[in-house]
Amino acid sequence: TVNDVSGNECSRTTISALKQNGLLQSLAAGGNQTKTEEVSLEVERAQEEWDALESIQPVFSEDLTPSPLISFNEALQHFQTSDLGDLLKNIQPTIRRTGFAAITHFLFGPPRLHKDLVEERDLVFAIAQCSLDNGQSVHMRVLQTIYRKLTCTRADCPRYGPHWENVGFQGADPATDLRGTGFLGLMHTLYFVMDPEILPLAREIYKLSQHSVQNFPFCVMSINMTRIALHALREEVLSKECNRRQQVVAVLNDFYVATFLYLYQLWKSQQKTISDSGHVLKEVELFAKKNPKQILKRLEGYLKERRAGTGHRTSPDTLSHSNPSPGDTASRAGSQGGKEDKEMNFTGVCELPPEMEGEARLI
Repeated sequence: TVNDVSGNECSRTTISALKQNGLLQSLAAGGNQTKTEEVSLEVERAQEEWDALESIQPVFSEDLTPSPLISFNEALQHFQTSDLGDLLKNIQPTIRRTGFAAITHFLFGPPRLHKDLVEERDLVFAIAQCSLDNGQSVHMRVLQTIYRKLTCTRADCPRYGPHWENVGFQGADPATDLRGTGFLGLMHTLYFVMDPEILPLAREIYKLSQHSVQNFPFCVMSINMTRIALHALREEVLSKECNRRQQVVAVLNDFYVATFLYLYQLWKSQQKTISDSGHVLKEVELFAKKNPKQILKRLEGYLKERRAGTGHRTSPDTLSHSNPSPGDTASRAGSQGGKEDKEMNFTGVCELPPEMEGEARLI
């Protein structure tokens, strides 16, 4: 900064004056024989600090240029063209069944994934094994894109710091929240914020995550949706849809968004709080894996209403009531009466006050 550069110049002038007076040279050369060895060491350290100071370079404004936003397809292409051989060795794309369980699954279970989709499925699980790498520019751009799209900021943010809690990570380093899903957790969040058709939904969920009572850590919750989607893919409950569409990544993306939509509907309509998160996540996972076709149709219906220009007026509660899960019916019947008169006011997605940072923590 200007102050740092000015301070450096001042220090440089002072030390240069001492050099010209011969003081540093005489001390370093041992000109004063009465000086102790400790003084000599101090002078040596001072010389090292000066040498380090000389190497400091001012930071110019062009070095602070924001990194370009990255699309989901560009990030995916990075992994498609990378050598993931070591990661592929460690994946477990299906559940290993033996004995009677294997026979039952073969006879009565979901269809197996078509052979020509196996490579794409394995890529998904390889990405889920990949860690966040500070040395990979694509990784850093994904992280910055997520932050900037959610907070509506234009500048990049520091790699570490409490600001990550504002978008729903649990600490100063987002990498610590990716242990269960690897980089796939960030890929799904990237897809959510970069697809123009579903970005409004992402921002609606983000606004709810910042609510004073119903708040939850958005990115951690998103990672949990990725975990559910991975389990569904591994348990082959998505194989039928993947075979029908001849795609794996696209089906998994839709299932992730559909599951997040379902959680959002449930969380908002039943006025859930962070203390309910464990129970809610179990209910959402159970319903999503048992009803993959139904949960995908929920998303399709939601998007159709938005395309028709009515989605922004439709309460998520309405969609949720149309196809309630078995555990929802009783709780909704008891709370539906007076709820329609209570319209929650959410803080605008681009108007979050600074004091909200760090409020959302997963219990």
